[in-house]
Amino acid sequence: MSASSVLQQAAQHAVDYLQAIDKRPIRTSASLSELRRRLGRELPEHGVPAIEVIDDLVADAAGGILGSGSGRFYGWVIGGSLPVALAADWLTTTWDQNAASNVTAPAEAVVEEIAGAWLKHILNLPDEASFAFVTGCQMAHTTAFAAARHHLLQQRGWDVEVKGLQGAPNIRVLTSENRHESILRAVRLLGLGTEAVTYVASDSEGRMDPGALDAALSGPADRATIVSLQAGDLNTGVFDVFKALCPIARKHEAWVHVDGAFGLWAAASPRYRHLLEGVEQANSWATDGHKWLNLPFDSGFVFVAEPAAHRAAFSQATSYAVPLEDLRNQKDWNPEWSRRGRGFAAYAALRHLGRLGVQDLVERCCDHACRLVESIAALEGAEALAHPVINQGLVRFLSSDGDHDQRTDEVIAALQSSGDVWFGGVTWQGKRAMRISVCNWLTNDADIDRTIEVVRRVLREMSRPSI
Repeated sequence: MSASSVLQQAAQHAVDYLQAIDKRPIRTSASLSELRRRLGRELPEHGVPAIEVIDDLVADAAGGILGSGSGRFYGWVIGGSLPVALAADWLTTTWDQNAASNVTAPAEAVVEEIAGAWLKHILNLPDEASFAFVTGCQMAHTTAFAAARHHLLQQRGWDVEVKGLQGAPNIRVLTSENRHESILRAVRLLGLGTEAVTYVASDSEGRMDPGALDAALSGPADRATIVSLQAGDLNTGVFDVFKALCPIARKHEAWVHVDGAFGLWAAASPRYRHLLEGVEQANSWATDGHKWLNLPFDSGFVFVAEPAAHRAAFSQATSYAVPLEDLRNQKDWNPEWSRRGRGFAAYAALRHLGRLGVQDLVERCCDHACRLVESIAALEGAEALAHPVINQGLVRFLSSDGDHDQRTDEVIAALQSSGDVWFGGVTWQGKRAMRISVCNWLTNDADIDRTIEVVRRVLREMSRPSI
């Protein structure tokens, strides 16, 4: 069988899926036992024809694919996949280049150079910052913290890449309680440990308090510190006040890292970029491509204002892979060695959208989020807990017996079961809430209209007395 036959068959399945995405139930419908029964075939002694394998895979996975690419999926900060980015990602897999170095993947190396510069321009980051294309914000944080670890320990006469951490000066991390869990995983992966994390007081909206940060940093002058700030809280979308916090951290010679998983993209919008004023004073920044840029999983970006520290944390010479001297060598900046060429999809999406297209995508999603929160909160038995700063908001559902937490979870479950929309739940300031997140290029006014009507219908049905 020719390769083209099975590839054409897979492409047809993919097109069929995408064309029907607006009509498919968003929720999954197959039970775990059913999926295990279908997919848990015996490993064959002899091979199965490739087209049969692909057809069976599509059929057996049916009902187990969460429709997170739908324009009415608001549960987590998950974007869709722009068709141009999906197409570039298909080509990336087809070309099957190991993007470890500029020798094994020269076109990818050049694309990363170009797309990295474009990203810094759109995100308003320093031109001289280094960068890496990673799997997502988890590895972006880890990469940035590795650069910070090198920088801070080198200042104290310690070569962590040679000596390791045993006996090294301690490094602490100052952040807020609303930090994303991936920050904690980064310190675990790097051997700093979660006990190195200290939470700094925040205001009622979750923004780190400048006075509290100054007080926390006013200790021994030689204490190595990473200050981790947020550009877009996961639940409410609030931003730390960078223009106040960054100078304080710099005064105390701390490294400032910014978790901008989705919020960093506000820089693309004249309407929202004021929220990032002063963010360019940080030392490192992390964001995702599979969120607001709507690239396929997995895609993340990290930028470091101290390129020497970034490179020192990851570069490793080998006798068998001599790089091209006049071209950026990818593995000198990445935690992964063998890796796919993530630059192609990013390049394709950015070239397709252009600066104004990214701006429009950001602003449309923010408008949709505002309309959803305001419209749902206006329904009887609902209230807003957090109005969107950008594209994130929280609503809550009220019960006559006062158990609003249970009521909220019941409404969320009913909405998920409807198959028409998908929201998730979260506990925020001690209250259960329904989180609303909009960052999919597909979401349009008709989706918002339909969503509001679904919520209205579910609330009405749940209010009817049982017979």
